[in-house]
Amino acid sequence: MFTSGQLIFAILFVIVFAAVMVWTYRKDLKLHKVHYKNTYVVGLSILAVILLFVLITFSMH
Repeated sequence: MFTSGQLIFAILFVIVFAAVMVWTYRKDLKLHKVHYKNTYVVGLSILAVILLFVLITFSMH
């Protein structure tokens, strides 16, 4: 299905991509704490709306 070169490239790409993402996030962590306060409220609101839609859908059947 895939050659060994493609598999090696894919594995290395995933490792390097994840490492760069972690490094970038840690670098910007101070800015995130300043500019993105109370983001958990948005996350909880989204989950509540999804739960509400699921409950409405199941209650109608």
